[in-house]
Amino acid sequence: MIGVDWGITQLRAYQIDSSGAVLASRSAPKGIMAVSGGDFAGALESVIADWLDREAEPILMSGMIGSRQGWVEAAYATCPARPADVAAALVELTWGSGRRGLICPGLTCRDADGVPDVMRGEEVQIFGALAWQGDGTAAICHPGTHSKHVTIQSGAVIGFTTFMTGELFAVLREHSILGRTMAEGPVDWKAFDEGVARAQQGSAWLHHLFGARTRVLMGDLLPASEADYLSGMLIGHELASAGGNGAVTVIGAPELAERYLRAFKQLGRVARGLPGETATVKGLRLIHDLAINRKR
Repeated sequence: MIGVDWGITQLRAYQIDSSGAVLASRSAPKGIMAVSGGDFAGALESVIADWLDREAEPILMSGMIGSRQGWVEAAYATCPARPADVAAALVELTWGSGRRGLICPGLTCRDADGVPDVMRGEEVQIFGALAWQGDGTAAICHPGTHSKHVTIQSGAVIGFTTFMTGELFAVLREHSILGRTMAEGPVDWKAFDEGVARAQQGSAWLHHLFGARTRVLMGDLLPASEADYLSGMLIGHELASAGGNGAVTVIGAPELAERYLRAFKQLGRVARGLPGETATVKGLRLIHDLAINRKR
């Protein structure tokens, strides 16, 4: 099969065999925001045209390609949701001379106050992680620009909570007074750990943020360590707000996942990491097979 993870900035495509192993992969900076005139078919074929000639089954696509700004909008599936629910809600499309595609729907839920939350693309990785670890009940953390904390019961996503941690870090670093005292430097894990610890000293995170600046001004923290201190603080507040006390699987890029694994350990939780690409491929294979078998 061909599976595609199509986000805002990147398009990643995989040839995946029946066991879930990757036979070949390609990527290009052809995310949905880089496609001009809505020519998503052209963008896809520019990356994998030679694969298409050998592929009879529909291509499975996940991520922002199914958003309102994407190729075709795929309505969110409602939690609780299992892989079969996602497979049943796939949106079909055709182009060219009989080319076929399937787009994943994403998931939605509501918090205790009735406020909606959404994810698009992460659901494939979550189900891939469950297939990888063989555990029907688990907690999953998906760090990133908009981090997700996901509750799983018996193989179903019961609900999740999104935190704008990564985006807030970037905004504070680039567009706030905190960035004025920051300097580049190697990772300072001691400063990061101090930030995580600071986040556990109450919920006054708006006050805690300003301390990243004042610690530099008073000589308690080096300018090159301020970014790591701020990172630890924001992640620490995220984990405190997300709650939970059991084992957790962290899905993501190694550099970011390392920060979350370290923070979870500091908080006394057992955490293990899973590369995002591994989770994506396993999830794409699982949902593809469910969809194909359903049609048969």
